[in-house]
Amino acid sequence: MTATSTNGSAAAPAGRLLTVEHLVKTFALRGQLFSGSTGTVQAVSDVSFHVDRNETLSLVGESGCGKSTTARCVLRILEPDSGSIVFDGVDVTALPAKELRRARRRFQMVFQDPQASLNPRMTVAELLAEPLQVHGILRGSERSRVAELLELVQLPDDAGGRYPHQFSGGQRQRIGVARALAVSPDLLVLDEPVSALDVSIQAEIIRLLERLRAELNLGFLFIAHDLSVVRHISDRVAVMYLGRIVETGTAVQVYESSAHPYTQALLSAAPIPDPLVERDRQRIVLTGEAPTQTSPPSGCRFRTRCWKATDRCADEVPPLSDPGIGHPVACHYPEPVNIVAKQARLAPTSP
Repeated sequence: MTATSTNGSAAAPAGRLLTVEHLVKTFALRGQLFSGSTGTVQAVSDVSFHVDRNETLSLVGESGCGKSTTARCVLRILEPDSGSIVFDGVDVTALPAKELRRARRRFQMVFQDPQASLNPRMTVAELLAEPLQVHGILRGSERSRVAELLELVQLPDDAGGRYPHQFSGGQRQRIGVARALAVSPDLLVLDEPVSALDVSIQAEIIRLLERLRAELNLGFLFIAHDLSVVRHISDRVAVMYLGRIVETGTAVQVYESSAHPYTQALLSAAPIPDPLVERDRQRIVLTGEAPTQTSPPSGCRFRTRCWKATDRCADEVPPLSDPGIGHPVACHYPEPVNIVAKQARLAPTSP
């Protein structure tokens, strides 16, 4: 049910934290030194999505598809060219610098490489206290808040007196999560937070994030390139290709009835924890030219790699809409398929 604001306009549904509509971000390309601009590349093209409180939306796609650029636009680390980014009813694209700084207390980012994002010259206690000092929170009580944060991410009490290089990769990511939580945000933007970690440590961090989301009633925008990583943490998934979202739906819909050929190709490449299925399953191998954002194909941007492509795909941009399958997909010829189940049926029953 949609509420109505006092001025008569449609308000965000109850529990809605973030609404992004028609987001566009273009970068200028540069040539050699002193040669000036040589063109543009549209990294994000008309992207729309939303995130609710206590929900994880995973934005998934290959490297270079624009998902990290989207995340940085949401936080206004990068300025979008057009579109709206509404956080808890406030359009943050219209906020001046001073008000944006106050608003940023409520949405924070966890970066891919914890070692690169943590100042090696500061102790963990200093790193966790810094956001409190920047925002003027809990003046004189930073020490107790640091202790709370260490307990929250399951690090020992004495961790505060040590430096980032004295921790493992997984522990450093816990520090990064604690730092993001220091100012009690409502939304975390997690940019590939487990991609630099070993598989066993990835599972630990995913479980930690799931617990924190439930305990703190957070919303997550989770950026990833691997569909197998986000399967269990995601409530909804948006698949991105060459700057556009090509399929979105609940995790069950995307994983068990994917309808876009690109989503199906990603799922077919995701590892399966069954050696018999993994050994003998049939993968979808994409052929054809892999385009770049500097010269995207006309019509459907995936058509140069798609086995279903026709002349229509070159002439018409497929809209992101529900073709009657229960969730939106940007494809002229959608066909829901449970890729994982299909592969399991094709695998032999014995070695």
